[in-house]
Amino acid sequence: MQSFAMSVQDEISACRLCATRFAATASRHAPRPVVWFDNKPRILIAGQAPGLRVHKSGRPFTDRSGDRLREWLGLDEAIFYDRKRVAIVPMAFCFPGYDAKGSDLPPPKICAETWHARVMDALGDPPLTVLVGGYAHRWHLGKGAGVTEAVRSWRDLAPRVFPLPHPSWRNTGWLKKNPWFEADVLPDLRAVVKDALK
Repeated sequence: MQSFAMSVQDEISACRLCATRFAATASRHAPRPVVWFDNKPRILIAGQAPGLRVHKSGRPFTDRSGDRLREWLGLDEAIFYDRKRVAIVPMAFCFPGYDAKGSDLPPPKICAETWHARVMDALGDPPLTVLVGGYAHRWHLGKGAGVTEAVRSWRDLAPRVFPLPHPSWRNTGWLKKNPWFEADVLPDLRAVVKDALK
């Protein structure tokens, strides 16, 4: 008998809600949902949306952002991509596309509105949830705070929830301006990741 998580995965993989929207972007691409979770994982990584490289590979975080995120978490690729241990659930499962200037478009709200509650039901209650970037912060924390304020609140949320900045190379300046993130947050995060995987 098919599990609830597998049923939801299959439905998301077949989703074409945004076909017209994506065809109208500068990238003119077709939907390709990147679905990466299973029942009752130990860690939930709640992200933003796949980029173009992930759209092409069909595997989440197969880019420089993924390299940095795995380093932050202290995870190698084998564990990071083990769906039974780590679920990766973005705010939109498809690459949203580029605008006319070549910038990333935001995750379409219809994706989270359609799928997020069902996915969370399938996942149960993971011991650790890692919120990657502002879109995930706002959805899961219900706050309108900026990224810096959300990440600074990590002690109030740990050890079950860790809000992180997006690991994109575009945030290298943010990391330099906020050295407390790497000095204070990451050691605690890595320790909690280890505990969650036991």
